[in-house]
Amino acid sequence: MENLQVSNLSLNLVGFQILSRIDMVVKEGLIHSVIGPNGSGKTSLMNCITGYYRPNKGSIFFKGKEITYLKPNKIAEIGIARMFQHIEIVQEFSVIDNIILGKHLHLHYNPIQALFFYGKALKEELKQRGKIEDLLSFMRLEESKYQIAGSLSYGTQKRVELARAIAEDPQLLILDEPTSGMNQQEKEEIMEVILEVHKTFIPTIILIEHDMKVVMRISDYISVMNFGNIIAQGLPNEIKNNHAVIEAYLGTEDQNIQ
Repeated sequence: MENLQVSNLSLNLVGFQILSRIDMVVKEGLIHSVIGPNGSGKTSLMNCITGYYRPNKGSIFFKGKEITYLKPNKIAEIGIARMFQHIEIVQEFSVIDNIILGKHLHLHYNPIQALFFYGKALKEELKQRGKIEDLLSFMRLEESKYQIAGSLSYGTQKRVELARAIAEDPQLLILDEPTSGMNQQEKEEIMEVILEVHKTFIPTIILIEHDMKVVMRISDYISVMNFGNIIAQGLPNEIKNNHAVIEAYLGTEDQNIQ
């Protein structure tokens, strides 16, 4: 079953062809990685999917509904969340307040109820607080929940960012370079977290990642981009030994991607 379908998608920015006739299907229940050298168009494709860029041609469907020209807030509302490459949490807020921001889509009380904090507002707040406490425990952030997010280590801030995205209860989670800037131990920890998130919360994940060891370890399916095109798609073992992929990454065909 398809979760997301991108068809014949092209994007031009200030006269440059950024994406050219992209076709990609993300199936329900998989970790689908999108990889490629710097400048290959990966983040631009995600910007189209999440509404930050408007493609010049083509279409994007999410669970059978076209979302090609929806605004980012509408795309978030229908179930697509994103963890950005650069940390987007509010540095001055506590960990728990950052995660509460991810729950704003699920608070359905009116302004009067919110003002006086009674009735539906109180019930909603208590319900969401319970879910947030569970999420803090799952992400191993309980001890840090009242700390200012900007005071934490880079790896912990990344986990806060991921927790905020999970708090949106999405049906599709996009992870843009979740291990960037991390040491090896932090990478090992975040890989385990992603696999647990996939198993427990969100079955369908798009992963953009440079570290091929991470990609090969946790991906179910891989799409490879280069110069705004998809040059290969397949299972990890197929991609690992694909000559076009090896050449794009290493400039030679006599080596394998590890």
